[in-house]
Amino acid sequence: MRRRSSKPFIAVGKSWAIGCPTARSASHDAQGEDRMKIDVLVVGAGFAGSVIAERCAAAGKSVLIIDKRDHIAGNAFDESDAHGLLIHRYGPHIFHTNSEMVVDYLTRFTDWIPYEHRVLAVVEGQTYPIPINQTTINKLYGLSLDEQGVAEYFNRVREPREPIRTSEDVVLSSVGRDLCDKFFRGYTRKQWGLDLSELAALVAARIPVRTNTDDRYFTDSFQKMPKEGYTKMFARMLDHPNIRIEVGTDFASVRDRYEWKTLVYTGPIDEYFGFCYGKLPYRSLRFEHEHLAGTSKFQPVGTVNYPNDHAYTRITEFKYLTAQQHSGTSIVREYPEAEGDPYYPIPRPVNQDLFQRYKALAEAEPNVFFVGRLAQYRYYNMDQVVAAALTTAKSIGV
Repeated sequence: MRRRSSKPFIAVGKSWAIGCPTARSASHDAQGEDRMKIDVLVVGAGFAGSVIAERCAAAGKSVLIIDKRDHIAGNAFDESDAHGLLIHRYGPHIFHTNSEMVVDYLTRFTDWIPYEHRVLAVVEGQTYPIPINQTTINKLYGLSLDEQGVAEYFNRVREPREPIRTSEDVVLSSVGRDLCDKFFRGYTRKQWGLDLSELAALVAARIPVRTNTDDRYFTDSFQKMPKEGYTKMFARMLDHPNIRIEVGTDFASVRDRYEWKTLVYTGPIDEYFGFCYGKLPYRSLRFEHEHLAGTSKFQPVGTVNYPNDHAYTRITEFKYLTAQQHSGTSIVREYPEAEGDPYYPIPRPVNQDLFQRYKALAEAEPNVFFVGRLAQYRYYNMDQVVAAALTTAKSIGV
């Protein structure tokens, strides 16, 4: 892991509203002697922007990276709460990957601690492992099936659907109606504000089902957490003499102050083009953090899902993720909402059609690279966005 003694320079700017630029006026064509000249402007200091900024700086380019929030690290931002426990402000971020390239890159900026995430779901007052596995089936139905027996059970209850178009098709054809209604339908309606039948198949396609007793949420070969947290990893990544950081700074507020050769944009693609075709729909989240003094452990695993009860979808207890020792514990409840900061692109064909219109505009922008969850209107795991950013950096020529 690379370390430097100096800390990155972080300047806090003002937040300005972006107007309604056309596709052409959104690019930075104007010249001005009073503007500071830089090689690369990066909009957004999350994984996509920070990785590209580091790669460009390492190649000798001058980089300005900005973020409209008052911190770096994007949604992976973590911090110590008032009680000294490391918490994830924007909900749990569990790092897992099968990519040696991604691990090798990030290990330059952090040490790791092992962590295998486990999730339980509360159904009718009882807890069951998620993803659904052999233990789930046997406990739920009072059975004692082995792997073959569970596979045969799934074959008996599944409802084949052809063609597979929706998430409901995926779940029913995999585990049948009872498991679908108990574990998936209610959670999906809370999470997305839509029924399974209204969502594209790819949402449920990400949910595995197992016949063995493996109760890990992920099965990737590398499952670890940054030893000192994500924010410190990002700080080391951006600690380079060629990088200037401005947080609390909106894209619009730097356009008259800087002149750049290359723009890397990781914000919402529809916002970049002034919402000229209308807004792309997103699902948002509200986080309710709570510290429980004198409670050493609140729940038996890192995350407990509540598919059918309460307004929140899940509760995460951070001590599992960070391995901290403390007499109290800190948790977060997640409440999906229709309005607020954009978190999840809503996967419906009509939304994808709208994105394709914006994508066509983006492809016509000279020297502008759109990368990341918001800029590409797609769900990314953290390792996937790091890989995409490394690929984009090569496209820039570094």
